[in-house]
Amino acid sequence: MFLENTEELAQNKLLLLYIIDRSNSSLTNNEITELVLKNNYMNYFLVQQYLSELVNSGFVEYKKNKDKNKNVYIIHEKGKAALSYFEGRIPKEIKEEILSIFPNNEEVIKSTNIIGEYYKNASNEYTVNLKLIEKGETLFSLYLSVPTKEQAEHICQVWKNKTEYIYKNLLNMLVDDKIT
Repeated sequence: MFLENTEELAQNKLLLLYIIDRSNSSLTNNEITELVLKNNYMNYFLVQQYLSELVNSGFVEYKKNKDKNKNVYIIHEKGKAALSYFEGRIPKEIKEEILSIFPNNEEVIKSTNIIGEYYKNASNEYTVNLKLIEKGETLFSLYLSVPTKEQAEHICQVWKNKTEYIYKNLLNMLVDDKIT
């Protein structure tokens, strides 16, 4: 059993939340583990323990990503809230290292990522997150709450099929001050 003080434990969990949140695409267990081990942030067993605890406490979800056909970690609003409150506990140097890792990912830089994902929220509805990421920059992100899983899936599919049309028209509506 590994013993750590409470501050180290919190910092390590925040670090994992930070990695999941700042990545340009959903990460698998292997991708997170490799990144953490490569940079000597913590050992393998702690990574697995903390990821499991983050899932069990509802900060992140580990689910099958239809696009990658792999299980990936998705940060929930609860995780984003905790991260926004306590992000200052992560050393600045480590945050800079992590931020420098993701934009340098050649696959991410060269591509446009269209992400439509959903999760069940605390009120037993579904939160849908639609994102458009280009060259590692988030151009668009929208959260919607819908009552059923079927609606969430349908919205994600429509977003993926009609991203350009939806984004273009929504942007035009927001910047055109002639709309009544």
